[in-house]
Amino acid sequence: MLKKGNKLNSILTGSCPRCQEENMYLDKNPYHLGKLFKMQERCGHCNAKYMMEPSFFYGAMYVSYGVGIAFAVAAFIISYLFLGSSLKTAFIAIVGTMIIFYPIVIRISRNIWINMFMHYDPNAVSDFKTKI
Repeated sequence: MLKKGNKLNSILTGSCPRCQEENMYLDKNPYHLGKLFKMQERCGHCNAKYMMEPSFFYGAMYVSYGVGIAFAVAAFIISYLFLGSSLKTAFIAIVGTMIIFYPIVIRISRNIWINMFMHYDPNAVSDFKTKI
């Protein structure tokens, strides 16, 4: 569906933004809450360093606000406009959606943040392998 080299591929799969070969997270499942924030230090294929500087992913908090708003608006539109629920029920749907999708919002926000600073390089794998 999504081709390698597309930022959306890296954002949705959590793969390395540079080579898109390896998952950035130690556990692919965001619902293992104890491992939600645990990431590889570097990519095993291209040696990209994920934590570019201390506290790098604090910027993802700003992205998570926007992603969370998008999820909340989607929940409101589905519950209030499509299903015809009351405002109170729509509010409950928003809160429920935010709780259920919290791990996904966190991961997607981190993926968007790192993809803003790192770009796909099809030669990254071969460059790293030849230097070893």
